[in-house]
Amino acid sequence: MSGVAVAAGGCGTGARASQAELSLQREDLIAVSRALESTESSANQEVAATKVAWPLIVNGLPPSTTTIARARIAAAVGSAARLSAPALFEEAQARAITGPGSPIAGLFRTYSGLATRGWRLVWAAIEQIDHGDPMVARFARENVALYIESIYDAHFSLAQIGKKLRTGYRKLGGQAVFGATLTQGEVDALANTYSEATDRLHPHVGVRLGS
Repeated sequence: MSGVAVAAGGCGTGARASQAELSLQREDLIAVSRALESTESSANQEVAATKVAWPLIVNGLPPSTTTIARARIAAAVGSAARLSAPALFEEAQARAITGPGSPIAGLFRTYSGLATRGWRLVWAAIEQIDHGDPMVARFARENVALYIESIYDAHFSLAQIGKKLRTGYRKLGGQAVFGATLTQGEVDALANTYSEATDRLHPHVGVRLGS
């Protein structure tokens, strides 16, 4: 790993310790970038399906849920269910990530969890409104705003990853230090995928709990 791996043996001076820390942070950022690449396809599919379904729920469920285009909702539910955080981003392993890569792992885990649960619970709410007894249906309608907001928040988290990645890459030395191990072009491509332009939902969620 030319220019990235720095020898840390000998527990020498403070300067050497600092270089060892930087080396570890760079290695972690490379690992985080590879993890983002591995899940790029499933994240893109979830984002695409959500953007198709989002206009149906952004302002809450319609008075009659029988009019909602269920196929669009089902596609979003399915794509979210297929999301899985890379093993590196799971909480136990993510604790060991150092430097700028650490918050990226947390952002992706937040996105994955909120999107998956949010869509599953929106679907369950529609089913309860359609087929549950009146008390269950009322509870579902009163609380569905929470699930809709969680979907919006999931995509807000996803959209922050690219900025964090670019900033971290620059902070740790950029192309001059990472070289071919992690190029500026690779970072830019990932930052464009995990960006506000690509992942934020529009319009902003228009329903609140109790509305």
